[in-house]
Amino acid sequence: MSTSEEPAGLQPLSPSQREMLEEATATYQSSLSDEVEEYLGGRGLSPWDLRSARLGVVEDPFPGHERFRGWLAIPYLGRDDVPLTLRFRCLSGHDHREFGHGKYMSQTGDVPRVYNVRALHRPGDVLEVAEGELDALLLESVGLNAIAIPGAALWKPHHARLLAGFNKVRVWADPDDAGAALSTKITQSVRQAKSIRLRLGDVTDTFKSVGADGLLELAS
Repeated sequence: MSTSEEPAGLQPLSPSQREMLEEATATYQSSLSDEVEEYLGGRGLSPWDLRSARLGVVEDPFPGHERFRGWLAIPYLGRDDVPLTLRFRCLSGHDHREFGHGKYMSQTGDVPRVYNVRALHRPGDVLEVAEGELDALLLESVGLNAIAIPGAALWKPHHARLLAGFNKVRVWADPDDAGAALSTKITQSVRQAKSIRLRLGDVTDTFKSVGADGLLELAS
């Protein structure tokens, strides 16, 4: 188990920043609609999973979040469940590039962080690394201990130190060029890391095809 805090080396949040993030997270969490809960349920996430992760929907945007109105709000929680930052996922089925944005977006100037750092502080010597935040939550929902690194560009040298305390690190990157780049970076930086070969799509696609037992079989 890692004993390091993920935010080490990052500029600490000021009290006002922490207060704003907590208020925004609570507000967006209270706006999680039945429709979005049903959508996330179709991705294998239970209402308990959503509450634990404090997922929400941006209905009444806080300053700087206006362009994310209607998007899913994904808080990056510290080990004490206090939000350290927010990322956002578009819930529309349109071509995101045509609308001038990615499927996932960070706030301007945000620094790369590991998603679900709580997993770094649990007892145990095995860690799963997913590429997407929702994929990490899905791995957690089937009983695995998972974080997310959302893309090769967000993998930083200090992340290897966070994973150094685990005897096994399994990388569940998406089966595409971007996923291959992330998997390569991690396995080159962390000697005990190995890639899980996903043949049916990403973690969520695989779950939809083979269920929880299929994911656990891949991890065995």
